[in-house]
Amino acid sequence: MYAFSCTVPAAWLLLPAKHRTALNELLLFMMLGCGCVGQAVLSRGVHGGPMTVSVGFAMAVTIAVYVSGGVSGGHINPAVSLAMCVTGRLRWTKLPIYILAQLLGAFTGAAAVFGIYYDAFMEYSNGTLEVIGPNATAHIFATYPAPYLSLTNGFADQVMSTAVLLLAIFAIFDSRNNSVPKGLEPIAVGLLITVLTCSLGMNSGCAMNPARDLGPRLFTAIAGWGMEVFTAGNNWWWVPIIAPMLGGILGAVIYIAFIEIHHADSEPGEENDMHDKYELTNMENSHFKGENPYISQVHS
Repeated sequence: MYAFSCTVPAAWLLLPAKHRTALNELLLFMMLGCGCVGQAVLSRGVHGGPMTVSVGFAMAVTIAVYVSGGVSGGHINPAVSLAMCVTGRLRWTKLPIYILAQLLGAFTGAAAVFGIYYDAFMEYSNGTLEVIGPNATAHIFATYPAPYLSLTNGFADQVMSTAVLLLAIFAIFDSRNNSVPKGLEPIAVGLLITVLTCSLGMNSGCAMNPARDLGPRLFTAIAGWGMEVFTAGNNWWWVPIIAPMLGGILGAVIYIAFIEIHHADSEPGEENDMHDKYELTNMENSHFKGENPYISQVHS
């Protein structure tokens, strides 16, 4: 833990201020989200269950977007950042920095949960950190497939759930659609996460976020759970990394192709009025058109 505490601040200082906020948003998101899972698991269901985890993770997303949205955009998710690049809402040169910050934030958030609940972890499994079995605790940090789930089915699960996530996010922040009032967008995203985890979470925990899964998995690998975190579930680890990235692009493209490009032309001045009213948590004045928070509008 000492080596970790030295290296993370060093990496944090190398990032531009805007991207440090992207790191902080994942730290906050993972600390609160994994904390919900940890409390439920380590108390053996006394202090939580599936519903508290679903609602807790969703509210963690909401709080993280509120806290960091005004600076970094509150992406929280590499799949969101990639979809924004593919659709011209974010510069490709910024993508690696966003993903690095998101991974570091998720890693740090997992470490924070482990530190806070360290004594509970030791009591739960008599000092043994297990990946599978009745006293498994690795799933507090990363997702693992249900015993019945094949890699093919799990891959399709993650593509579909992330596609729905991005399609809905694009709709929430589309000022020309029935967008929610300015300032309430993170709450709408939180409700979206709640319904996705309640309806599509049984197979593998509904990760939908490569950083949220890989960052904590790397932490568990070096914190005592070992390399089994990568081999468990028939080498499941790569599925919640690749599938959400593809699903995010799919959902964004579907929304643009079937909804966004079919908006009726606005009257002169109407589009600007709508943008002013519903512009999502705007971050900064940028010379790059459309580089907005969570998702931005680009109209030719």
